[in-house]
Amino acid sequence: MSEIAYVRGDATVPSVKGVKVIAHVCNDVGGWGKGFVLALSRRWPEPEAAYRAWHRERASNDFALGALQTVRVERDVWVADMIGQRGVRTGSKGVPVRYDAIDAAPARLADRALELGASVHMPRIGCGLAGGKWSRVEPLVGERLVAQGVAVTVYDHGEG
Repeated sequence: MSEIAYVRGDATVPSVKGVKVIAHVCNDVGGWGKGFVLALSRRWPEPEAAYRAWHRERASNDFALGALQTVRVERDVWVADMIGQRGVRTGSKGVPVRYDAIDAAPARLADRALELGASVHMPRIGCGLAGGKWSRVEPLVGERLVAQGVAVTVYDHGEG
């Protein structure tokens, strides 16, 4: 089984050939305005618009923890919104990340990536504002994506 590839750089500009899916974790309350989503919105308006519509129409769709939505932003680039955090703040119930949702959404993402013949690119999902620990997320990404034959690259932003 291959491993997750780690690179320094910007996950919104994957430098590989072929179809690419840029995956990230979203909250379940319709909030879009901090963290990695800002980098997405600087490049494309479609992911934010689609996420907001998905949340707004949640009474009649699958919007919930563990759900996945993919949005095409270029001929060979898709953005995958994965609902993996409850709310946006750390509070009495702990940090917003929900590991069971971060387990469910990448399983759906694997099916979509294989269908598209795509590689997956992401920051350390669930570990920024969501408050998760990469030591718990990394095995889920490995099991749900890499073990299914999906090439995954994780981007650490910043200087070398």
